[in-house]
Amino acid sequence: MMSIDSRQNQLVSYLQQHGKTAVNDLASIFQTSGATIRSDLRSLEEKGIVARRYGSAEAINSNHSNVSASEDIAMDEKKTLNLNKKIRIAKKAAELVRDGDSIILDCGSTTLQMVPEFDKVMSLTLMTNSMDIVQAMNELNSEHTVIMPGGTYRKRSASFHGNLAESAFSHFTFDKLFIGADGFDLTQGCTTYNEAYQVSQAMCKSANQIIVVLDSSKFGRKSPNIVVPIDLIDVVVTDDELSEGHLQGLKEKGITVYLV
Repeated sequence: MMSIDSRQNQLVSYLQQHGKTAVNDLASIFQTSGATIRSDLRSLEEKGIVARRYGSAEAINSNHSNVSASEDIAMDEKKTLNLNKKIRIAKKAAELVRDGDSIILDCGSTTLQMVPEFDKVMSLTLMTNSMDIVQAMNELNSEHTVIMPGGTYRKRSASFHGNLAESAFSHFTFDKLFIGADGFDLTQGCTTYNEAYQVSQAMCKSANQIIVVLDSSKFGRKSPNIVVPIDLIDVVVTDDELSEGHLQGLKEKGITVYLV
């Protein structure tokens, strides 16, 4: 029987030689289960060796990687940037999800990393505008209810936006919203460069509790569009490199802070 290290080394070699490969194909090639391959890929992704593409995977810096499409690069780079921090933040955020909760996950690289943790939770109702998150949910062993809003598909972010998407969220009330940001300002709140941020604002109106997930480098940055005003934020989950000034500022606003 092949050891885990040996299999993972061979897995990396295969992906380097053959480029992006479907998870099911990898399971057949290495004569193991899809669950085992996904576990290997998660481990290799945490080390920054492999990038998972939900349903498939490729080696980072693989000769076969498709680097011609700038939109794909934008999302893939975002997924792997500060990946270890994002995984830690996502795991902590996922601990705030209880059995039977109804939650919204906004499109984002940190919220995406929460999904593998939902195998530990029972009977979630989850709504998202992110295709990546829907595909990741589909890979779980758990049975959860997943709702998509529809709307106009934006390839760059693999997500749905526009009036249809915004109005879809208004039909529901959710326990919790998990949302990221490009910047966080103690006066303004969560900000973004994304011009199609109205769907995120619609999510905020539909949630009883707003939980912001982001790494500490985003604090003190201002982006042009305010997504979540500071007085609507209930919880912030970030890493332990957050400055003492920002930590105290958040607490003074009555915001619960988790550092990982």
